Order: sequence, then C-alpha cells, then structure tokens
Amino acid sequence: MNLPTWITVSRLLGVPILLYWLANPTPQNRWLALIVFLIAAGTDWLDGYLARRLNQVTDLGKFLDPLVDKLLVLAPLLAMIAWGVIPAWGVFLILGRELAIAGWRVNQTTITGANLWGKLKTVTQIIAIALLISPLPSPWPGVAIIAFWCAVLLTLVSGGIYFLKPEETLD
Repeated sequence: MNLPTWITVSRLLGVPILLYWLANPTPQNRWLALIVFLIAAGTDWLDGYLARRLNQVTDLGKFLDPLVDKLLVLAPLLAMIAWGVIPAWGVFLILGRELAIAGWRVNQTTITGANLWGKLKTVTQIIAIALLISPLPSPWPGVAIIAFWCAVLLTLVSGGIYFLKPEETLD
C-alpha cells in the first residue's frame, strides 16, 4: 500500500473514535467528536491530492476512498438518529443511494474517480454533519438541519445523475 492508501485507512480508524465521543453527547464530547470528524474529513482531500501529485492513483485507493467516506458520513448520522436530531428516513435516503451506487459499481469493469457532483455531495454532507455535531447555540441547530436536508437532496440528485450518466462516477 502506498501513502495515499494508508491515509485512507487512517480515516477509517477515526470512525470508532468518532463514535466513542458521540455515544455520550456532552458538549465537551461533541467538540472532541467534531475535531476527529474534521481531521478525518480533511484526510479525504489529502489522500486524493497526494495520490494525484505523487502519481500513486490505484484501483485499491479508488475503491477504498468512497467506501471509507460512506462509513465516515453514515456513522455520525446514525448517532444523530439516536440523539433524535434527524429523522431516520432522511438517513435512509442517503444510505439507500449509497447502497444502490455501490451495488451498481460492483458490475463495472473499471473503477473511476469522483466527479464534481460526487465531490459536492461529500462536501455538503461534511458541512451538515459538522454543524450537527457542534454544540452551538441558536440559530445554529436550525442551520444544521437545513444543511442536513440540503445534503440529502444533493445526495439524491447526484445518485440520479449517476444512473442517467453511467459513464461518469459521482462518489
């Protein structure tokens, strides 16, 4: 495994740490979870940048990166359901899209990288989750919910485009 792939794996290792802090959502734990989440999310950019810069783009990296992204996004969203902050059906829409795309990709002969729609989806999800985790005063919780629904919408739109334009990858 090369350096970008190791960075991707390190992002995966951040998920249990994130869930540990989210299991008891005190303000202090939420700030710690936010730090872990933002560092892990930042490695998503870093591994892709290094893979391209060092000419170390691999099929393993193209496979692992979106898979780890999905785990990093879905883990805190599931915690938010347990908190009663967001409805399960909203997260189900995100999960359904991700499973549909992953299932479709299994039958593809080549693995391609993300395009603009997939990157916008991921950035929107990261912003929404960061706002949901943050123990900020009013009006921020309302802003976080709006960001969540924007992320759900963009997730569905990017999934629809994925099936309408199968020659492009949107993860």
